[in-house]
Amino acid sequence: MSAHGLQGSNPTLNIAIFGLFVAVTLVVVVRASRGSRTASDYYAGGRAFTGPQNGIAIAGDYLSAATFLGITGSIAVYGYDGFLYSVGFLVGWLVALLLVAELLRNTGTFTMGDVLAFRMRQRPIRAAAAVSTITVSLFYLLAQMAGAGILVSLLLGISGSAGQSVVIAAVGVVMIVYVLVGGMKGTTWVQIIKAVLLIVAAGVMALWVLGKHGFDPSDLLRAAVRRAGPTGERLLDPGAKYGGSATAKLDFLSLGVALVLGTAGLPHVLMRFYTVPNAREARRSLVWAIGLIGLCYLFILVIGYGAAALVDPAAIAAAPGRENAAAPLLAQTLGGPVLLGIVAAIAFATILAVVAGLTITASVSFAHDIYTNVIRKGSTDSAAEVRVARMASVVIGVVAIVGGILAKNQNVAFLVALAFAVAASANLPTILYSLYWKRFNTRGALWSMYGGLAVTIALIVCSPAVSGNKGAMFPHADFAWFPLQNPGLVSIPASFLLGWAGTMLSAEHADGKFAEMEVRALTGAGAEKASAQ
Repeated sequence: MSAHGLQGSNPTLNIAIFGLFVAVTLVVVVRASRGSRTASDYYAGGRAFTGPQNGIAIAGDYLSAATFLGITGSIAVYGYDGFLYSVGFLVGWLVALLLVAELLRNTGTFTMGDVLAFRMRQRPIRAAAAVSTITVSLFYLLAQMAGAGILVSLLLGISGSAGQSVVIAAVGVVMIVYVLVGGMKGTTWVQIIKAVLLIVAAGVMALWVLGKHGFDPSDLLRAAVRRAGPTGERLLDPGAKYGGSATAKLDFLSLGVALVLGTAGLPHVLMRFYTVPNAREARRSLVWAIGLIGLCYLFILVIGYGAAALVDPAAIAAAPGRENAAAPLLAQTLGGPVLLGIVAAIAFATILAVVAGLTITASVSFAHDIYTNVIRKGSTDSAAEVRVARMASVVIGVVAIVGGILAKNQNVAFLVALAFAVAASANLPTILYSLYWKRFNTRGALWSMYGGLAVTIALIVCSPAVSGNKGAMFPHADFAWFPLQNPGLVSIPASFLLGWAGTMLSAEHADGKFAEMEVRALTGAGAEKASAQ
């Protein structure tokens, strides 16, 4: 094992495979962009995708670097505790399916701000929704950019912090090109291609691993325990990562709450509900997405324990990115440089597709909510709005590059869990209150969003994830007075409470608008007219 990359890896082959994928997907993006003329085309792909197509794209959007790199590595190193990420990520879709998807599709047009502004004061609500959307998207982007730096540095043998930073910047540039050229339509097709490739690759690797152990999962688990040495039994028991103390157990509970509730508040997931023609197709999208995502997580469980059984734990610890390198290392062990290059290209595709989806979500929120409805007060044309969205995507891409460089040594799944905590705290309480609580009003929404956002970010900044230990973002500083790495256990109830308090302390009532919104959310009446705008 080289300190700079994988021994036996073929950088030339890897560059060729990366280049081929980027070239093919850019052709797809350019072809898809030819029919994009209106804001609906650029923001929502013309609402022309079927439920199955959108479901595959959602899976492609959701099965990110955290899934393929972070969760595989966590299972390889921590076993049972690592797989708990998968459980939380999957269960969260039930919240989205049962409580949010159809109602949101019927009520909104392009963004979360459309839903919240339906029955409240437009300008302050849209500004708050845009701030929340952009913040959550940036947190999620940190994880993907960090994963890109780890993966490509590992495969190309690029050494040192400066080399990884250059790689992250290059990924950011490609991401910006995808969004500028293709909009939502091009991004969706990239996500569909990537989802199919990822699930097929994960299935092949899982079957390969099982084949090496006589297709006996028990034999695979025993091999993982043996390879891990004297402490191997911990891979099969709870507590390897979250069982050391009462604080660690609380941290696990906080993580679980954030993962389960965060999915329904992720802006790039919510925006995908608008790419289908009606609420029925939105529901079909989620059913397809849940099935595909669940299947992929089963494959990743096998791959994670396969990495524990077939890859030297010391090699994982010494690789760039440490546990994030477990999946590429397993691919090399199974099939040598060729399989490594193919799997790495798919992981790279995963990152590009997800960051493109996040970037377009954040840029559309800025253009549609802040520029058009706050700054211009609704008096702008579709072409100008799309131009602003494209400019915003460049700015967001640059910010994501800088943040990814700062976070490049963190576990990718952990970084995504922080994004889920922000989404569950700042977005979900406001969405649920708005859809289901008649008394809810503008002040309650503002307190819930801004308060939830402020509490979450403050707790993250003051947590062990940012300072106070050698694995933190700033290992040489120490201002970690909050003991939990994930703030969800505190920040999510705080946001619900702030939304309730703000509502009750305001005299504003909008009962008539709530009745109108309820009819539209449940029946779809008026939704098609809004969708055509």
